[in-house]
Amino acid sequence: MYRIPVLIILMFTFISGFSQSDIEKTLEIKEKNLQQLKDSQELVIKSLEGLKLKWIQEQIKQKGLPEINRDGFLIAHSAMTLFYSPEHEQAWWVVHMVLPDIKYGTQGRTNDFRTDSLLKVGTADKNDYLMSGYDRGHLAPSADFRWSKKALSESYYYSNMSPQRPELNRGKWADLENFVRQYVLTSNEPVFVVTGGVLKDSLKYIGIDKKISVPKFYYKIIVDLNGNDTKGIAFIMRNGTNTYPVINYAVSIDSVETLTGINFFPQLDDSLENRLESSYDISQWFSEKEAGSVKVTEPEEMPEGAINTIQAKGYIGQKKTVCGTVVSTRVWKDNKAIFMNLDQKFPNHVFSATIWGNNIVNFPYEPATTLMNRKVCITGTIGKYKEVPSMELKNDESILFIDEIEE
Repeated sequence: MYRIPVLIILMFTFISGFSQSDIEKTLEIKEKNLQQLKDSQELVIKSLEGLKLKWIQEQIKQKGLPEINRDGFLIAHSAMTLFYSPEHEQAWWVVHMVLPDIKYGTQGRTNDFRTDSLLKVGTADKNDYLMSGYDRGHLAPSADFRWSKKALSESYYYSNMSPQRPELNRGKWADLENFVRQYVLTSNEPVFVVTGGVLKDSLKYIGIDKKISVPKFYYKIIVDLNGNDTKGIAFIMRNGTNTYPVINYAVSIDSVETLTGINFFPQLDDSLENRLESSYDISQWFSEKEAGSVKVTEPEEMPEGAINTIQAKGYIGQKKTVCGTVVSTRVWKDNKAIFMNLDQKFPNHVFSATIWGNNIVNFPYEPATTLMNRKVCITGTIGKYKEVPSMELKNDESILFIDEIEE
């Protein structure tokens, strides 16, 4: 009476063993197929990277190279081209392109700083920067190449370095580099970027084996040649502390040409080159979040004794006149308050003003609409809300329109 169950158990064990063997074989086949797909994908990715690097070299050669009007060595790497000055032990300029591929790039910093093997005259090295008080500042930033392991690694050649003060390299200059990448990500368009220090005779230098000139200023030029909406812009920053928002350092490309004596983008059609270089519109480079922000008011635009929104943080608790442009207003809950930001919108705001509901009647106009986009000077005691300088306004006598002051 026990033989039938035993037979059933033996048959089940046999069938189970057979089924398990089939599953294992199927798994093995699928895993091999998956690995083949991964290998194939890797080959395609490498092929695409190689083609993009060749395309960048072609684009730089055809459109991006500045005019060479001084001594130096022209060196073309995978994704950047530079013109090296042995006299200053750094590049006169570096040209590269920032591609939308940075969105999916996964390459991180390599920190493999090394001399440039393509420069027979040699370059500076670690010892020349050691204990100098200056950073090895990338002219073409490594993060712009995070889609290509090869290009990112090449950005660590000392030929791509220039001595930058830490407060510049890790501060406003890094903000500028992020500004460029944000534009590329938002527009989904590649851009040309030309970067360099303003190199002149009699500059201070650092170094042991090499004498590396220390620029007093750096420039960065960005040009978008895609479609009908072509545009260009440039920035100049001091090699030190720069306290204003990035957009305050925007200038025309012509301004950089005047400062450096270098002719940029000479291969473009003359009419296009003149249009791109003679003027700029900072608003064309903003992301949606940044749209509406403006340059901080310059001293010559303000009445005597007034300060701008950036300077306000140094006068907390004091009564001052602060000048700026109202870039956003918000009416809160049935006119209980009106909140305004000057020069920079939230969350990048640098100065705010508040009119509480019981004071709105003291204004002969509707503040939220009348003040919007106007350049004003407001007077009162500077407070602070969540670490941002702010001021409460009680009546219209505390507000002057700058155009009315000029008249």
